[in-house]
Amino acid sequence: MRIRDVAYHVVETNRALMGRGTLLLLHGFTGSHATYDGVLPMLATDWHCVTVDLLGHGKTDAPQDAARYAMREQTADLIAILDGLGVTEAMVLGYSMGGRLALGLAVEYPNRVRTLVLQSASPGLENAQDRQLRAARDAELATRIETDGVADFVAGWERLPLFATQASIPKTQQVKIREERLNQRASGLAGSLQGMGTGVQPSFWEDLPSLAIPTLLLAGHEDQKFCGIARDMKDALPDAKYITFSNAGHTIHLEQPECFGYAVRNWLRIRGGTK
Repeated sequence: MRIRDVAYHVVETNRALMGRGTLLLLHGFTGSHATYDGVLPMLATDWHCVTVDLLGHGKTDAPQDAARYAMREQTADLIAILDGLGVTEAMVLGYSMGGRLALGLAVEYPNRVRTLVLQSASPGLENAQDRQLRAARDAELATRIETDGVADFVAGWERLPLFATQASIPKTQQVKIREERLNQRASGLAGSLQGMGTGVQPSFWEDLPSLAIPTLLLAGHEDQKFCGIARDMKDALPDAKYITFSNAGHTIHLEQPECFGYAVRNWLRIRGGTK
């Protein structure tokens, strides 16, 4: 799809079920529409599902201007995608970076989001100094990616403690995840970090108390940082449920796909659909 002068790769599954509701699925940093392949069959039996390669990722264009990756630019892109598909209101599922984007979409366009599912996601950093430090680190990482290349970056990325629990994933799945990461472009990853990293995105903490959209918060028990964030978000949101998954870390949809799909499907059946 050509969206606001950018070519987006968008995949629809079971468009015939649009009358029951549309589920928009947003992947994380270094991911693509294929991120949800393992759980999509559990969800596409009930709803029209839309997976997207986010800006700079997968087969979607990677603009050179980092400002084009800003949160408001990307939420505007998502609205244009929904408009192009004839979707007036969607349920939105986002993982990590995609969760931040999903939350931004709900804050900026609350009438277009029926319900939210946020996996291992954050509303951003509250403290201005923390944002400044994180933005500087992300800018440094972006420079290294463009200088050293994607393969070198991926090798280091996969060694992060955040992803240590992915060792429990079957080897064939690990290979697929690595290929997904290696197929990214340096310019796209760098632009994403510089334009929509956690340090440069707006903080949505102050928006949470007035966000009336039903929200499901998911975190893996081994990912204590995001468990804490999810608990704090639940306390701030007026209509939220928090679920933690045992034997899982940051990537619940990969480490516990059946439990993840079951939880999401049950939530959407109760709190999703159309108004």
